[in-house]
Amino acid sequence: MLKKSFLLSWGLSIFSSLAADQIDYNPRPFGDGERAVVLETLTTGKWWKTKAKNMHQKFIAERERSKAIGFAFYASDHGVLKLTVQCFPLLPNEPRQIDLEIRDKGKWKKIASQAVLYPGWSAHFRIENWDNSKTVDYRVKLGELSSFEGTFRKDPKHKQEIVVASLSCNSPKDETPYQRTEYIENLTYHDPDLLFFAGDQSYNHQEHTYAFLQFGVQFADVLKNRPTVMIPDDHDIGQANFWGEAGAVADAMDGSSGGYYFPAEYVKMVERQQTFNLPDAYDPTPIAQGIGVYYTDLNVGGIDFAIIEDRKFKTGPKGTIPNMGPRPDHINDPSYDRKSVDLPGLKLLGERQLNFLHNWGQDWTNSQMKAVLSATAFTGAVHKHGQLDNRLLADLDSNAWPQTGRNKALVEIRRGLATHLCGDQHLGVSVQHGIDDFRDGPYAFTNPAIVNTKYGRWWWPESESAGGGKKIDGPLPWTGDYLDGLGNKMTMLAYANPKYATKEELQKNRTSRADGYGLIRFNKSNNQVTFECWPRFSDVSKGDSEQFPGWPIEFKMEENDGRKAIGYLSKLKFDTPNPVVQLIEESTGEILYTRRIQGHEFSAPVYSQGTYTVKAGVDKANLWSRKKLRPNSNEVISVSFQ
Repeated sequence: MLKKSFLLSWGLSIFSSLAADQIDYNPRPFGDGERAVVLETLTTGKWWKTKAKNMHQKFIAERERSKAIGFAFYASDHGVLKLTVQCFPLLPNEPRQIDLEIRDKGKWKKIASQAVLYPGWSAHFRIENWDNSKTVDYRVKLGELSSFEGTFRKDPKHKQEIVVASLSCNSPKDETPYQRTEYIENLTYHDPDLLFFAGDQSYNHQEHTYAFLQFGVQFADVLKNRPTVMIPDDHDIGQANFWGEAGAVADAMDGSSGGYYFPAEYVKMVERQQTFNLPDAYDPTPIAQGIGVYYTDLNVGGIDFAIIEDRKFKTGPKGTIPNMGPRPDHINDPSYDRKSVDLPGLKLLGERQLNFLHNWGQDWTNSQMKAVLSATAFTGAVHKHGQLDNRLLADLDSNAWPQTGRNKALVEIRRGLATHLCGDQHLGVSVQHGIDDFRDGPYAFTNPAIVNTKYGRWWWPESESAGGGKKIDGPLPWTGDYLDGLGNKMTMLAYANPKYATKEELQKNRTSRADGYGLIRFNKSNNQVTFECWPRFSDVSKGDSEQFPGWPIEFKMEENDGRKAIGYLSKLKFDTPNPVVQLIEESTGEILYTRRIQGHEFSAPVYSQGTYTVKAGVDKANLWSRKKLRPNSNEVISVSFQ
């Protein structure tokens, strides 16, 4: 997909930071206000002169200088390779420039250099005309002080199955806060083609660089040699909950006011550190306060991933809807009017991102299947929060609210037959969304938390009974069709509840708190998608580990559009295999779907009587069209793209 100006997207944040030869160790790089002086105290100023008394200070101060480069991660697409190198804080006499080298005919060859930026201590590379058809070893060097090696993998476009590992919610409240041994061993065994970290890589609200280093050191061995997507969520930018309101300034950080609480320069530093490696933004126009955007798409092996910012444009609940108490973002009154919180003017993704998804769904260049990556879920699939006696009817922090915005987003996702992947909710869940009817929308997978000691959540219908609709085969009792607390239709397929009821019990019983990760398999040979949900303490290399009950879940890409067909249009026979076909309803002009078919023949399903336009092409539906087709025709149409 065509991207707009790179410099417009990132210049405001990168070049406002101090480059290597300008670092003056300003202890207050974000200003002197009360919201600014509390930030990044572990990694700014003369950090090395502070006596290390606690684990956070020791993690920074006692780092071996030969390991001053903490980790690196990358992604490549559209002929561009983008790499982030994250350093520990540097001393005054240490190098300030990172050199990027690749192995060429057995020898290291320098191809670029970048300054280490302050604050944040990261360096960023953007290499154009990158050939991702080859695997290339790389090395980044901080002078002679430190080096770090990894591999830029060739794009796995020849693999029939593309595997994504999906993780989020990396709480530091863990027995091994600087290790994630089980995850590294399991992910190394699975060998995914893409890593997706859906948010809350950091839970230290005021010390992102420290927390990001903690996260990166934990996962360095898998980050360094495969493409990675990260989405910063609320805790990453220092807030308990987050509704961005397109860059407004929040009046408090308690999780109910829309906007950003901390200074924009801090937010831009966080986004630079976590998202610079993504392909250039679709529309990089900054929002208020000069905060950038990063929503974009990334193609890995023929699977096209739309990466959206589902928090950034969203309206906050405080002052915009009636207060249901005791918090503006929580509803517990079962008699409330659902329409009273779904008011005109409330935004979820915003028009810019809806436009992006609309266009992305029609462009199948080099793509066989599609998926959407976001921070949180488009349904309220959690009943109990923190402990079993804390029931909540509706949580406005999820993308279940506002309902109209939720449905608009799901319609766009369904148009491209895309699967939805996300995190945030701490509870591993697989659902099929309903928009107008149950099971008419896309399938979705919310991964479990990486560490679930701090805030367990449970799917626990008050009736303690199965939902409606066709029975879901499997061992779990509470599956089927339900309305969430906001009235959205959803079909629960599987859930991974913690075993124990209290925070104390969860902390004592490491193997029963339902933390873990998702694994999603996209099979291009038959368009099958498989959801796998693995416990953290499984040992997959031994082959005797079991997934959480209810998984795996398998479905066809075409089932992401679950509407029931009332008929089919004329059979199309194409002279080119696997073309892209688009269906448009003539009475409304609405694009109902755009999909890549398998083979040479296709009869387009329709969902109501009327007349339709069918378009087709190799990568976009722009080479052939036929208007005023009606359902249940026996006509056979031969289509040539010559």
